[in-house]
Amino acid sequence: MRIVIIEDEKPAAEKLKKSLLKANQDFIIEAVLGSNVAAAEWFSTHSMPDLLFMDIELSDGLSFQLLDNIKITCPIIFCTAYDEYWQEAFEHNGIDYLLKPVSDEKLKQALNKYESLKKYFAQNLQLLLQLQQKQTTEFKKRFLVKRGSDYISVKTEEIAYFYATHKLVCMVDNRSQKFILDQSLADLEKETDPSVFYRVNRKYLVNVSAIQKIKAYPKSKLELELQPAAPEEVIISQESAAAFKEWMGS
Repeated sequence: MRIVIIEDEKPAAEKLKKSLLKANQDFIIEAVLGSNVAAAEWFSTHSMPDLLFMDIELSDGLSFQLLDNIKITCPIIFCTAYDEYWQEAFEHNGIDYLLKPVSDEKLKQALNKYESLKKYFAQNLQLLLQLQQKQTTEFKKRFLVKRGSDYISVKTEEIAYFYATHKLVCMVDNRSQKFILDQSLADLEKETDPSVFYRVNRKYLVNVSAIQKIKAYPKSKLELELQPAAPEEVIISQESAAAFKEWMGS
């Protein structure tokens, strides 16, 4: 872990550095900076560290001045002899507020807190990205299809399912009308909302509203009863059954 210390008292800075390396010899202390000016210069030419230890009352003013002028995105553990700044500290990326002299036990607790927060957000990062993608992705609202010599627009919400047959892909709407499309099921899967349409097998992409019944099938498979009725049995394999059940219950 890459750490930067901002502390204007050399004995305090040296003690903190030794305590950090005692806690974990793999820590990398990238810089020990003694003022707002020195810190501003350092951050202008270096990448953001993983963690910042910061005193508040420095020789050239409060360290909040630095934070108000430079965008610091890493977590900060404040180390100070004064207790009146705690509220402002937590408004500036603060994850802990340690009063001097900082004991090894208090330092260990602060580091454990950092690791816990890091682990929590790492575990939930994928979920957050998926949620963001769902919020920003624009899925198709309608499909232009051919009926005879004319073209009509079918709203996505009116589509019961898509299915592949004899190298063709067909779309069936809620009124049992069937249309032939010039797209693959893979492309249609990308263009439709995954919370509404599910690829139940290699031949069918189904709207959840079209599923009338889910029936047990031999060898732990599932059979779907669709409305309008499908032209053949719609079977979900044993390997895919658990994921489908989870999707239906989400």
